[in-house]
Amino acid sequence: MTATSAPPEGSVTARLSTLDRFLPVWIAAAMGIGLLLGRTFTGLNDVLDRIKIDTVSLPIALGLLIMMYPVLAKVNYSKVGEVTADRRMLATSLILNWVIGPLLMFTLAWVFLPDLPAYRTGLIIVGLARCIAMVLIWNDLACGSGEMAAVLVALNSLFQVFAYALLGWFYLDALPGWLGLGDGATLDISMWGIARTVLIFLGVPLLAGFLTRLWGVRIKGVEWYETTFIPRISPVALYGLLFTIVVMFALQGDKITALPSDVVRIAIPLLSYFGIMWSFTFLVGYRMRFTYERNTALAFTAAGNNFELAIAVAIGVFGISSGEALATVVGPLIEVPALISLVYLALWAKRRFYAPAGLPATARDRAQAAE
Repeated sequence: MTATSAPPEGSVTARLSTLDRFLPVWIAAAMGIGLLLGRTFTGLNDVLDRIKIDTVSLPIALGLLIMMYPVLAKVNYSKVGEVTADRRMLATSLILNWVIGPLLMFTLAWVFLPDLPAYRTGLIIVGLARCIAMVLIWNDLACGSGEMAAVLVALNSLFQVFAYALLGWFYLDALPGWLGLGDGATLDISMWGIARTVLIFLGVPLLAGFLTRLWGVRIKGVEWYETTFIPRISPVALYGLLFTIVVMFALQGDKITALPSDVVRIAIPLLSYFGIMWSFTFLVGYRMRFTYERNTALAFTAAGNNFELAIAVAIGVFGISSGEALATVVGPLIEVPALISLVYLALWAKRRFYAPAGLPATARDRAQAAE
């Protein structure tokens, strides 16, 4: 590309590769292929779902592990100490993830689905499962801090093990009763069940990524690792994402297409949740003068959800054919295109509201940029 045809500095096209730039197209194609496969080969669902890792279909599990490994191999673990020293950021993340997020999903579920208790319960289960997987992809595409995202994901994982069952009781049983909304529902899941899911879908790729960086830097040096190895493996993350989407739609596409009106009703509060949670968090981080990179990691970790855990809980407690399970399945199918849109919104916000150094821009900075 010549100098005259290069995209403007800071534009979306300047910051995304060709593969990333057309990601919405690839995702739409993956969804279509998955639906076509699921409806064309009637026995495919049984084949794909026959072998599982924990309670997740083996192909989906492999896709998730492949998707997360390159992103975690990219993280500079030597900077983790600097990230954990930012107590203000960590405290903000905990409040947004474990107080604001679940409360917002609870509210939206009751507002939009007052007459559909099974779907409502499924959405609340999704809201309680804080993101530990795909958020690393969205943060990476939006040029957020990989080190900050890794630390926040690890923090979410730790709290998930100890807090998920307790919050499930509070939002599904106790709070509805206190507010006079009904008898509520019981969420019976062990702490070990949650920990096992976290260890598989975060622990395995995290260890692999850490060891890869340790080996690569020690044997070949930092420059080779950052400029040669990482660019070579980075596309694998998106291939894993697209593969996962194809399998998800092949497995669940029949449910989605059989109940289109129900899917729409579930999608409305989900879309509201992703938009509100990301925008509110990004605004909070901007007001607190977090750098763009850290604020982006904060926003995506707060807006995303751990659909692996949510689906496993819904199927384990209510059954695979339950309305609760359907709602959790719809969750990631809505989350993927929604958060891809937020990636582009984040990159726009960086150009509009942040100075070149990554700090929140003043009114003078924005005026000069406009000129």
